Amino acid sequence: MKDIFQIVESGSWSIENLEQLLALRGDEQKKLLTLAGDCLLKSRGNEVYYRGLVEFSNICTKDCFYCGIRKSNKNAERYDLPDDAILDAATFAYEHHYGSLVMQSGERDDPVFVDRIDQLLRKIKEKTNGRLGITLSLGEQTPETYRRWFKSGAHRYLLRIETSDEELYRQLHPDNEKHRFRKRLDCLKAIQDAGYQTGTGVMIGLPGQTFKHLAGDLLFLKDFDVDMVGMGPYIEHEDTPLYSRRLELWTPLERFLTTLNMVALLRLMMPDINIAATTAMQAIDPMGREKAIQAGANVIMPNITPSNLRRNYLLYQNKPCTDEGAEDCSNCLSIRLEMIGRRPGFDKWGDSPHFFNRTRE
Repeated sequence: MKDIFQIVESGSWSIENLEQLLALRGDEQKKLLTLAGDCLLKSRGNEVYYRGLVEFSNICTKDCFYCGIRKSNKNAERYDLPDDAILDAATFAYEHHYGSLVMQSGERDDPVFVDRIDQLLRKIKEKTNGRLGITLSLGEQTPETYRRWFKSGAHRYLLRIETSDEELYRQLHPDNEKHRFRKRLDCLKAIQDAGYQTGTGVMIGLPGQTFKHLAGDLLFLKDFDVDMVGMGPYIEHEDTPLYSRRLELWTPLERFLTTLNMVALLRLMMPDINIAATTAMQAIDPMGREKAIQAGANVIMPNITPSNLRRNYLLYQNKPCTDEGAEDCSNCLSIRLEMIGRRPGFDKWGDSPHFFNRTRE
């Protein structure tokens, strides 16, 4: 068994070495997480950047087997926030010094939706004097749409691939033109080409997933030269086809511990990117997001969706903070960060240095 420090110092990121590090538990895992936390503090400091998250619609045209808002889930209570409510949320983020906003919804690519997002981007920029950064997480679109939204004011885009292994990807999606692995990758490249700070992410602990798959995911993220990453443990939802395979899953604790190792390893492999501490981690461990930050994450996404609708944006079960108001969520996070020696990067976009290093080359 190779020494952790030797692997990290030499940057020997082979599949075999990554598999070994992903499996670490106990004192050896603590060494890895400490190394990654120290790497973050040394390279980026102790600021954690806020992204006010607005989950403005759970209407989706896709049918992914793992997702609670999939098109075929008849039990989901569908909603679509009016423009005024989205603009109010953006104003809340701006006035509470978040620095950035994330607009997220189910996947749609119809002209009405595309035009609406374009107009909202322009209105948000106008309403916040161009000072609020905007991240979009709105799924697969045409290259023209990505360019149009970029021109209208969005500058970061998150499109999670969930797994970089094509065979495993096929097990998570219907076999049709709307759910092609290659299309997902092409969209990710189009986002990068449009000029966005480009983000993606994976789920950890999927049925049939191995440490080898996850090691491949880490190498994919590095090779694709991503600027930001959001990844978390897979949490099953009873109204999805994948729920039938729940007996194959790792325990929630194993999924959580492996996710911490994924965060830590990616921080060590790519010191200058942004990594989010995802809400799914808190669904397993009450201090999940804080532990992710200590392991190398530096972005957190307070939910500022109106609280009466949050419970309907359930990608997975037991999602935390669905009954908190935006003000409560903000105050809670600031206290939690202070407890672990971090401070909010208020009034900052918190852009990824990797993006600027990549685009200068």
